[in-house]
Amino acid sequence: MTIKHLLPLMLVLLFGITFSARAQRQHDERPTIENFKGIQYTGDDSTFYINFRFRMQNRLRYTTPAGNELGDGDFEARIRRLRLRMDGYMYNPKLSYSIQLGFTRGDQDYDDTDVPNIVRDAVVFYNFTDNFYVAFGQNKLPGNRQRVNSSGELQFAERSLVNATFNIDRDFGIKAYYSPKIGSVPFHFKGAISTGEGRVANMTDSGLAYTGRAEFLPLGEFTNDGDYYEGDLEYEELPKLSIGGGYSFNNNTTRINGQTGKYIVTPLDLKTTFFDAIFKYRGLAYQVEYMKRDVDNPFALDEAGETVHTYKGQGVNQQLSYLVNRDHGYELAGRYTWIRPHEDIAAWEAQTEVVELGVTKYFRAHRLKLQLNANYQVTDGIYRTNHDGNNWGATFQIELGI
Repeated sequence: MTIKHLLPLMLVLLFGITFSARAQRQHDERPTIENFKGIQYTGDDSTFYINFRFRMQNRLRYTTPAGNELGDGDFEARIRRLRLRMDGYMYNPKLSYSIQLGFTRGDQDYDDTDVPNIVRDAVVFYNFTDNFYVAFGQNKLPGNRQRVNSSGELQFAERSLVNATFNIDRDFGIKAYYSPKIGSVPFHFKGAISTGEGRVANMTDSGLAYTGRAEFLPLGEFTNDGDYYEGDLEYEELPKLSIGGGYSFNNNTTRINGQTGKYIVTPLDLKTTFFDAIFKYRGLAYQVEYMKRDVDNPFALDEAGETVHTYKGQGVNQQLSYLVNRDHGYELAGRYTWIRPHEDIAAWEAQTEVVELGVTKYFRAHRLKLQLNANYQVTDGIYRTNHDGNNWGATFQIELGI
């Protein structure tokens, strides 16, 4: 590693990122030691603590190409996610850890790598002060808000198409988090230097990934850290707003989407930009994300010698919801998403729009909920039901966790 690689690392450590240990924010990557749920164990001398949690998502989905008969579609009936998480500390709470395992095929990156990797997170944290800590290991990069947000905190059964196309996912590396207040306004700064090849890399080349993110909350903190879960389940009595953005540069990545996707033998330099915001007030919640990926040459050769391409382009996702009945936990939500390919790949990719509606019944916030979603996907801006490439679908999902 050269000086030019070490300099960004020193800057990250100096200007770092995240959130107060006393606040115990949901989007703080550290274990929330003071108020764990789940099954807990503390050593007799209080120098060891561990907490076990699990969650699962059981799903039934139906999708059909537009214009087909009702029975001509495809059914998906499966366990979408089954996760086991272990958090705790060793010797003292300043040295904490988090481990998360995934046991379904969709959680293991298997289709792209042929490796059944169950390890999603394996990371150690050290807290220098209440508002500054560093992390070393594998976990989520500080990317777009919806990706950093847990899949167990979503209004819809899946994240948006914008996230699926452009997100930078998980990686192994060193991260730093810093959360100051400037006047009365909270700020959150996050930075990471990572391998750039994602969860299954065995070797690390000289090309690393550099990621930074900043957020500010001009109206103050959300109740119970509601800026990192979807829907206004806390029914904010005063308006709350968080605005964030960031950038990631992945140098010489050997996977088609950076940290995800098929392996390639002609490396790429990927540049990802993201901006997002979330607003909540008295049961109303609105969030928006913009993401853009740039690459000089989007085409590469895969391991079989075939030409493949990364998705070069941009997209926007917007979600609007209202908690209809606060006491009984019913929520209505709508989502509009579009992604547009760059002209370099326009011959291979179409502009795509997705319109979705959702109804959620929360029994215990996001820990136990029923979700019913309907969506219509449109290509090339043509909304005709018989247009080639259009499709509609419906999803029912049960989320349960501790």
